[in-house]
Amino acid sequence: MSDWVSYYKNEEDEGEEEQDEEGETIGEYKYSGRDTLLFLVDASKAMFDSYDNNLTPFEMTIQCIQNVYTNKIISHDRDLVGVVFYGTDQHKNSVDFKHIYVLQDLDNPGAKRVLELGKYKGEQGSALFHKSFGHNADYSLGEAFWVCSNLFSDVRLKMSHKRIMLFTNEDNPHGQDSVKAKFARTKAADLRETGIYLDLMHLKKPGGFDISLFYRDIINTAEDEDLGVQFDESGKLEDLMKKVRAKETRKRALARLNLYLGKDMALSVGIFNLVQKAYKQPPVKLYRETNEPVKTKTRIFNRETGSLLLPSDTKKVQIYGNRQIVLEKEETEELKRFDSPGLFLVGFKPLAMLKQHHYIKPAQFIYPEESLISGSTTLFNALLMKCLEKGVMAICRYTPRRNTPPRFIALVPQEEELDEQNIQLAPSGFHLIFLPYADDKRKIDFTEMVPANQEQVDKMKEIVQKLRFKYRSDSFENPVLQQHYMNLEALALDMMEPEKAEDLTVPKAEVMDFRLGDLVDEFKQLVYPPGYDPEGKATKRKQAGDATDPAKRVKVEVSEAELRNHVQKGTLGKLTVPVLKDVCRIYKLKGGGKKQELIDAVIEHFHKH
Repeated sequence: MSDWVSYYKNEEDEGEEEQDEEGETIGEYKYSGRDTLLFLVDASKAMFDSYDNNLTPFEMTIQCIQNVYTNKIISHDRDLVGVVFYGTDQHKNSVDFKHIYVLQDLDNPGAKRVLELGKYKGEQGSALFHKSFGHNADYSLGEAFWVCSNLFSDVRLKMSHKRIMLFTNEDNPHGQDSVKAKFARTKAADLRETGIYLDLMHLKKPGGFDISLFYRDIINTAEDEDLGVQFDESGKLEDLMKKVRAKETRKRALARLNLYLGKDMALSVGIFNLVQKAYKQPPVKLYRETNEPVKTKTRIFNRETGSLLLPSDTKKVQIYGNRQIVLEKEETEELKRFDSPGLFLVGFKPLAMLKQHHYIKPAQFIYPEESLISGSTTLFNALLMKCLEKGVMAICRYTPRRNTPPRFIALVPQEEELDEQNIQLAPSGFHLIFLPYADDKRKIDFTEMVPANQEQVDKMKEIVQKLRFKYRSDSFENPVLQQHYMNLEALALDMMEPEKAEDLTVPKAEVMDFRLGDLVDEFKQLVYPPGYDPEGKATKRKQAGDATDPAKRVKVEVSEAELRNHVQKGTLGKLTVPVLKDVCRIYKLKGGGKKQELIDAVIEHFHKH
């Protein structure tokens, strides 16, 4: 098995380095090359009819494609994407087939392509599409598959995944023409043989979409996808985006390793990262004259002679006991090798023995891999079912690669979960949980505090219960990253100004206050002594002999009528900051330190009362 690092050496020219922050990308990679995705869109008149006052199926499709384009520009700009319409009156393709229009050939996603698609959104976009391309129902879906196959054949780059996404709301396109229907099935089989996966993104239509009429025999899925799961039709953009994201998201294994159950029994598994930290893309240095990326190379020279040193001329030294111990390159590599890569079963433990405080880093996920050892899926499923049945986890020794120290891990079983639309929420397999060593656990010194009594504890439990909600990690986006990407999108699409990213991490104070009601005040009464204001600032004790200006100690009192008069006339700005602070203190208003914030607090109070 080749080193994982070798994959990245081959991919540096492609710019697809996807190592995680700890560099624990491991094992042997199955795919190499670029992902290619072709959108095949039905442009018949039925796609432009709106149902239930929602977006038309065609506009939903265009928005979905635009979203995929922008995501790929940010994350995988080397991938190839294209758009093909069928059911148009005009035609443009390499085979000169009627009613098939290649809008965009397979190429890297870019701002111009996103803007071109944006022209066909809304009522004006529909009118422009009708004027530019027209509609015609006398198309052949088999010929559309032929055109798509030719587009893939014209690509001279190495491709890893080849996928067609078919968007339509017509469940029986060739119902009265058996010749065209048979030709479409034949071309779909040809796509399957050449490694091109065909996914159906069927949209809502009156009476429902019956996949069994035609498309059940047409679509084909990748090896790592469930053949039995068929999505329901999509009537909303969110549902369509969820379906596309499930198909379009890369399912690349970090490694393919053997799981050894005993001396003479093993199966092969793929290891996946379910969670990975998102970073801003690093800046690229450009040569100012040609605006091309600058490549850096490192060379080692002899300090005395200035001659270039080859790798064979250099040695590594370890100082030990005031002596320099010289190591050859082979010796340093041998020191890093701990064990052969793989998962080695040690035994089983009840799931109850795995505690929350055992968490040290994000878990990985393993799934059976048939390409190395035939029958791995059957043995994997049997192991999974037994672990679920008995409520146990498998303890293994895990060596990701030759130069990585082994870890003890727990394989926690998980059943498959599907939502209402049969979209997979959680796959079946094992979570690979990293277990801590004894050195990872340590005692932390803490100061003893005054313990709370049972009444205070019960009151705080009520507060916590009121503020509980179902947490989902994907519900909270990084506002800094989102704003960064919106700025880039605005720059690329020539927008006047970027959209403002919503910070979902900011607590919803008004909702929290409404839920809690008087619980907070009741808790304060139980915890704090009478007359104590926890939000008040501590006053500095005056030193003896301090000489202060008597004028500064004079308080200017303003009546409520005068304040209301100032608010109505908009003349609160005439009052000084100390006076406004006294007003906020008297009416228990939360104002900031700036004058405008104090004025806003006073105005808001008198508008409410």
